[in-house]
Amino acid sequence: MVASILLKPGRDKSVRQLHPWIFSGAIKEVTGDPRLGETVEVYTSEGELLGKAAYSPNSKITARMWSFDPQEQIDRDFFQRRLVQALALRQAVIPSGETNALRLVYGESDGLPGLVVDRYADWLVIQCLAAGADRWRDHLVDLLVQETGITQIYERSDIEVRRLEGLQEQVGLLKGSPPPERLLVHENGLRFWVDIQKGQKTGFYIDQRRNRQRVRELTAGRRVLNCFCYTGAFSVYALAGGATQAISVDSSAPALSWGKEHCGLNHLPGEKVEWVEGDVFSVLRRLRDRGESFDAVILDPPKFAPTAAQVERASRGYKDINLLGFKLLRPGGLLITFSCSGGISVELFTKIVMSAAEDARIEAGILERLSQGPDHPVGLSFPEGSYLKGLVCLVRR
Repeated sequence: MVASILLKPGRDKSVRQLHPWIFSGAIKEVTGDPRLGETVEVYTSEGELLGKAAYSPNSKITARMWSFDPQEQIDRDFFQRRLVQALALRQAVIPSGETNALRLVYGESDGLPGLVVDRYADWLVIQCLAAGADRWRDHLVDLLVQETGITQIYERSDIEVRRLEGLQEQVGLLKGSPPPERLLVHENGLRFWVDIQKGQKTGFYIDQRRNRQRVRELTAGRRVLNCFCYTGAFSVYALAGGATQAISVDSSAPALSWGKEHCGLNHLPGEKVEWVEGDVFSVLRRLRDRGESFDAVILDPPKFAPTAAQVERASRGYKDINLLGFKLLRPGGLLITFSCSGGISVELFTKIVMSAAEDARIEAGILERLSQGPDHPVGLSFPEGSYLKGLVCLVRR
């Protein structure tokens, strides 16, 4: 007997609209005693088969749709087809030579819920964030080797969301020899070190690649303040674009050390960059109190609101840093500000930045809106895939 879930009356609308998540509150009955990550058939309350999903009894998202085609089989061939489609998309949207560090699979947006695959040079880094992806991991690894030709794969499933799925965090080598302490990657003619074993996310913020290039274009001749700089990629791009100075702030001394190396790696003048270790909020206030001013301020903080429950507190944090950022800008200066919090919508983030400008008594306008790169596509039926929001604001006076 095939395991199945039966939806409550009137709770099939989102599935019909091709949204991949089924929450526990929408489910009337589960039959067949499915195991964690097992494929189940999804039925309406009237008994109509809508498709097939991965079952996750411990999560509020109790099922994630693999396919909305009732006749499609969820087997090795299914995953091969989805991987081939995802790889073809990247080949189409990322020009040859732009980078060798990019996202190859982006979960639900590629029809593979819970699966993330990033490429760094000759390595793949995989994350299985949901029970279904975790159950199929060995097959997925074999298929990735087959379809990419890359034989070295490392797992970074060390994300807290796995606990919500009833899964242990998992880190380690899946294929090939143990990775080196760091890998060298290139993007837009610049080079960076990446630590796939312990670095942030899967090793690098590849979702910001095209935004870094935009910073390179916007900061020529400007004095730049780069906050939450991590290993200094925005600073490297700014200096490569002709910035007169880049002050880079982060709380991590090891990350700042890598930033210094990145300047040398790209033959950039070390005397034009200053590395400041400290809490960004405190550093911004000190710079304000000293009367410092800049031509561009970059704010790229970590997630303040991973979920909607933290939105109110996160909103205060975003407003504080943007308020301080505005106060440090000269007339004609640029505030380049981001939020990667899924709980903060584009509309809310824009309101926060507008409110910060008002409180700073700054007249400013939005020049551009920025988002994640095309290797992080967003499905029309899955807006949750859009998480990175950015604004380029011009201070008029």
